Amino acid sequence: MQMAPSRSRTSTPRTMHRNLPMLLLRARELMMARFRPLLTAQGLTEQQWRVIRALHENGPLEPRELCALCTISSPSLAGVLARMEDLGHVTKARFEDDQRRVRVSLTAQSAQIVERMAPLLEAEYRALEKQVGAKVVEDLYVAVDALIKELDSDKDAEAP
Repeated sequence: MQMAPSRSRTSTPRTMHRNLPMLLLRARELMMARFRPLLTAQGLTEQQWRVIRALHENGPLEPRELCALCTISSPSLAGVLARMEDLGHVTKARFEDDQRRVRVSLTAQSAQIVERMAPLLEAEYRALEKQVGAKVVEDLYVAVDALIKELDSDKDAEAP
């Protein structure tokens, strides 16, 4: 009876890089664990908060712009916006010169949510900086901004 050859650790091809997408997802989940309770206390989902924050920072936007800024697919965003409109968080209005286009805006109710959330979010960011260090947080912003910029520029260069 012949036994199958054993595989040693050295015979298995070694991965050259750590799994960066998985690390980024893990970091995202750890970060969201800090912020999710604040959103839940306001009755918001993560997607709803991303939409509110994007509109607060940029003013009224078209759904396609919200998809890009909030990293929400178009079919998902349609449902999110419909629920947000029902809840009084956003309004939608058609462009006068092109009835096919829609502009999404925050309501006064959502602006009040942003006002209530601002000090809570700021406190959570201060707690994060205290835990990991302000330099780590700043370096992370720089690194992630650079990564996004380069990956986006590669995508733009590939477009016809």
